Amino acid sequence: MLNVKDLTLHYGKSQILYDITLQARLGEVTCVMGTNGVGKTSLLRAISGTHPRSGGDITFDGRPLGQIGAHTMAQMGVGYVPQGRDIFPLLTVRENLQTGFSCLPRSEHFIPDAIFDLFPVLNEMAHRRGGDLSGGQQQQLAIARALITKPKLLLLDEPTEGIQPNIIQHIGKVISLLRDRGDMAIVLVEQYFDFAFELADQIVVLRRGKVVENAARNAVKRKDVLAIVSV
Repeated sequence: MLNVKDLTLHYGKSQILYDITLQARLGEVTCVMGTNGVGKTSLLRAISGTHPRSGGDITFDGRPLGQIGAHTMAQMGVGYVPQGRDIFPLLTVRENLQTGFSCLPRSEHFIPDAIFDLFPVLNEMAHRRGGDLSGGQQQQLAIARALITKPKLLLLDEPTEGIQPNIIQHIGKVISLLRDRGDMAIVLVEQYFDFAFELADQIVVLRRGKVVENAARNAVKRKDVLAIVSV
């Protein structure tokens, strides 16, 4: 579904990513790991089109991509849940979900029951403002909003950050369900090691903007990966 080759990225004159190569396949979770500041969020921004890459190639669903903006990428089937969630605090839960309609034809402007099956709390709080939700509820809303766009590729940036353990567990189950459907590739950026390692099919470790490990989860040992990401 996604093939990234030799991707580089700069912020002004500062180079953040160096020749990043990875793949994300349908029915798999590709987990990008590493300490703070190694370029994980920048990688997702480059893939999603929210920040232009400096070089390298991206192929999505068999199609080579040029410098395409975030809205076009979303229309093509890339769902992005950024760090910090970026929900609209003054809109209701239902209105936040409806913002995903902008990527869909008018005939698909409805919220599928499957969204509320995955996140029942959003149905219960449909008329509450997004800013009144807890951090964990906002995270569920952000993921649900991305799913409204019917993505082929789902990008998740630190979905467990700052939320309570029971919701972390629920989000893990949702990610597993989405993977097992087999119609979506998932790229997960995550600092919570046990959460990430348990979900991962493919592990990519970044250090100083470079890939230092790229392997199937069943081809590596937990303690070896933990040692790499802890450096």
